[in-house]
Amino acid sequence: MQLTHLGHACLLVETDVRLLIDPGTMSDFAALTELDAVLVTHQHRDHVDAARVAALLTANPGARLIVDPDSAGSLDGLPTAEVARPGERLTFGRTTVDVHGGLHAAVYGPIPGCTNNAYLVDDGAFFHPGDSFALPPGEVDVLAVAIDGPWLKIAEAVDYVRAARPRVAVPMHEGETADPAKYAGMLGAFSEIPTHRLTAGEPTAL
Repeated sequence: MQLTHLGHACLLVETDVRLLIDPGTMSDFAALTELDAVLVTHQHRDHVDAARVAALLTANPGARLIVDPDSAGSLDGLPTAEVARPGERLTFGRTTVDVHGGLHAAVYGPIPGCTNNAYLVDDGAFFHPGDSFALPPGEVDVLAVAIDGPWLKIAEAVDYVRAARPRVAVPMHEGETADPAKYAGMLGAFSEIPTHRLTAGEPTAL
């Protein structure tokens, strides 16, 4: 598997297919071609920039757009999409994507959150939780981990990695962070799990 971090929570996952997850306002994805699918975890604009996604799909007419239930009817300008729910399995080429999760992590107290899909690629090769602490259902090789956000503190990210125990953690969700390297370093040091901070725009085999 090959991963490319395209900013914030946006990752290009390459197996036998090309899957783009969470192309939002702080991500650089406009030039991508030959995509097989675009997967959105939830409706927040830092995870899905509706206008730019529409343009991306025009340039990638063979790509399927997969969204969580709340995103389907709440984003102006978003093209027609397939709604995926936890418990479902999607197939792209020889690659499987299982849908997990359910809700966005709580931002504050009882304020209700939106739906949030977490995507498990190839039975544990890679897991993208979106803005949630959803755990993979079993062993996971590469885990994408948010390291900053209004719903998160670094101690929670550490606890999440320690609970999931992946082979390697990949920091993400750092588009508003002044020093993402510092937070990535803390994640690795405190969780005692190998942590690989991807260089933006550079494909990396993991």
